[in-house]
Amino acid sequence: MDDAAVVETIGEEAKSEKKKISSQDISFYHGFLASFSVIVVSELGDKTWFIAVIMSMRHSRLTVFSGAMGALALMTVLSACLGWVTQVIPRAVTYYLSTALFALFGLKMLHEGWTMSPNEGQEGFEEAQAEVAKREGELDASKFEMLEGGGVAPQSETKKIFLFTSRIFIEAFTLTFVAEWGDRSQLTTIILGARENIAGVIGGGVLGHALCTGIAVIGGKIVAQRISVRTVTLIGGVVFLLFALSALFINDIESAVDS
Repeated sequence: MDDAAVVETIGEEAKSEKKKISSQDISFYHGFLASFSVIVVSELGDKTWFIAVIMSMRHSRLTVFSGAMGALALMTVLSACLGWVTQVIPRAVTYYLSTALFALFGLKMLHEGWTMSPNEGQEGFEEAQAEVAKREGELDASKFEMLEGGGVAPQSETKKIFLFTSRIFIEAFTLTFVAEWGDRSQLTTIILGARENIAGVIGGGVLGHALCTGIAVIGGKIVAQRISVRTVTLIGGVVFLLFALSALFINDIESAVDS
């Protein structure tokens, strides 16, 4: 093989590698943006969001944030991986099926938002408040029974603070994880994991949850009084529909890049 042929071969390989990297970049950023956007519009005013708001009004914000984010990050990774496993199915099937589900979610959210009562946010807040109160009541009752039975040994102040903080962390983690299971944001993450770059989906999802949970624990009480769940739901429906449509164009772009 002469020098010209070698140079041409190297050039073709470099060009092929560049196309591959470009395709991966498009997939990553689309997955990241889609995951981040749908998580934000799904979580603001959701039950898990109100749980973080209520707990941060009673306990350490940092502890509540850590517990809630631990649960949400774990749920995001598990859901994205569950979706990724379905990629053994032909991509055309999962891609267009997931796009159809996105469109259905969008239409459903628009219908829910259009027919939603103005007091929906207050109802969600009260429901989450009742759940948190029930959980804390169960923990307090258990602790009281242990004290009555003499099952708790004298403890130092440092150990008491540690145990209390641990209890709040576990409470925030478990309440958030249970409330998130089967939620729209979990199903959305599974769908995105089935068709998008899994790293982008996880990164965008975790960042979206961190933003929403941060808002909840820092200024949740003020935001909860002013937020319109109806407006957020309507915006969410539009976002879902936009990403359902954009998925068709992104798929065409990736095909063009690969070719």
